Amino acid sequence: MIALSCLWALMRSAPRQSIGRHFKQPDFSVTVKVGDLFAEQSDLIIGFTDVFDTSTEAGDIIAPRSVQAQFLDKVFSGDASALDAALEVALSGAAIRESESEVSKPRGKRDRYPLGTVAVVAKGANRYYCVAYSHMSNDLVARSSVDYLWQGLSSVWSAVASSGQLQPVAVPVLGSDLARVGSLGRESLIKMIILSFVASSRVSLISRKLTVVVHPSGADEVNLSEVQAFLGSL
Repeated sequence: MIALSCLWALMRSAPRQSIGRHFKQPDFSVTVKVGDLFAEQSDLIIGFTDVFDTSTEAGDIIAPRSVQAQFLDKVFSGDASALDAALEVALSGAAIRESESEVSKPRGKRDRYPLGTVAVVAKGANRYYCVAYSHMSNDLVARSSVDYLWQGLSSVWSAVASSGQLQPVAVPVLGSDLARVGSLGRESLIKMIILSFVASSRVSLISRKLTVVVHPSGADEVNLSEVQAFLGSL
C-alpha cells in the first residue's frame, strides 16, 4: 500500500505532457501537448512574415532554429528553391500590397502581402498553411502584435475550413520566439490560439481536431493544468 501510494504521488507530481478537451455541437477536439510539430500526423500551420522569406543561409533572415527553418529542412529537404516555387504557386492569386526596392531592402524578398495572407502548400499527403502574421522590416527584424496574430489566426482558420476537409491540423505556439507578440508568454499565446479556434469553430466547423504543439525547450513556461482549466471554461 505504501509503495502504491508513493507511485500515485509521483504520477500526480510529474509534469503533464498533454491535455485536451472534446467539444460537442459542433463536434471537435483541442489538444495541447509537448512535442515535435513535425512528428504530428496532420496538416500543419507555419508562421511566416509578410514577405514570405525562406533563406536560412546566413541565419539573419530566417533563424536556423525557427519553425520556418525546420519546415524547409524537414518538408523540402533544405531546398529553398523548391519551397519558393511552391509558395509562388500558392500566392499566385493573392494581391501584393507593395514592393520594396533593392535600395530600401537590399536582402530578402521584396514583395509584401497583406498580413493574414495564407499560402496553402500541398506536399505529399499533407497541407501546410503558411500564414503571414508578422512584418519583416527592411533591416530584417520580424515584428508582430496581438492584432496581427489575431488577424492571422482568423485567416488561417478560414483557409483550413476551405481546404482541409475537416482533417486534423497542428500549430506551434505562434508568436513565442523571434516574432514575439508584445509581452505575451507562451501560455497566454496558447490560450489566444485556442480561443480563436473555438470561437471560429462555433461559427463554422474548421477541423475535427486542433493540436497546439509546445516545443520542449519552452515547456517550462507553460502550466498545462492552467490551460486545461481554460479549455474547460470555454
